Amino acid sequence: IHDAETAVQKHHPEFSIQKLDYDDPDTYRMLGQGDTEGVFQLESSGMKQVLVGLQPQNLEDIIALISLYRPGPMDSIPTYLRNRHEPDKISYKTPQLAYGFTVYQEQVMQIFRELAGFSFGQADNVRRAMSKKKHAVMEAEREHFVYGCTDPGNECPGCVANGISEKVANEIYDEMSSFASYAFNKSHAACYAYVAFQTAYLKCHYPSEFMAALLTSVLDNTDKVIEYSGECARLGIKVLPPDVNVSNG
Repeated sequence: IHDAETAVQKHHPEFSIQKLDYDDPDTYRMLGQGDTEGVFQLESSGMKQVLVGLQPQNLEDIIALISLYRPGPMDSIPTYLRNRHEPDKISYKTPQLAYGFTVYQEQVMQIFRELAGFSFGQADNVRRAMSKKKHAVMEAEREHFVYGCTDPGNECPGCVANGISEKVANEIYDEMSSFASYAFNKSHAACYAYVAFQTAYLKCHYPSEFMAALLTSVLDNTDKVIEYSGECARLGIKVLPPDVNVSNG
């Protein structure tokens, strides 16, 4: 990113990577076409398909995709895409879940707090146990989630006391257990999405400078050099052999 920014500034001195328009429609249009070779976190074939299916409109969409495109959460992608394009088909196991689609670890904690009355600390302990697959702790916390807990310092009413059936409470817990094992926290995904957008913006608006910087960054990886040289050809960018008269060094 720095190398590309430096190259752009030779012709556009006012350009700064710190002053991008994160609502730039051209960049999102490029992402929606799956044109993401070289774009951080978004260049796999599977991710390209999801981008085309979603047609991202803002940074929040990129944050969500980076979080969902992982083992576990990935199973929810078809439902996420359907709900995005057909909101009338959205349904919830219980009205308390109607705040949105569960994508991040923070939302798992929110479910524990709102449905079963867990404290912030208790909810974070369960999230940690789920992410580290501590099955004994998870099963003990299932009991508390469904039926509540009276242990001093860990009191909570549980889902049943809050009007949620035992069956639905267990179904929600099962889904969270599978999901939280691999889920990102949103702050982590947001950092990835921030960098992903910067690379996408550079490729969209300054493709020559971006591809030159990208090729420089992978010079020790022959496969990537070949792949990105092919992308340059697709974009109509001529890749020259080393030449002291034209190369920057």
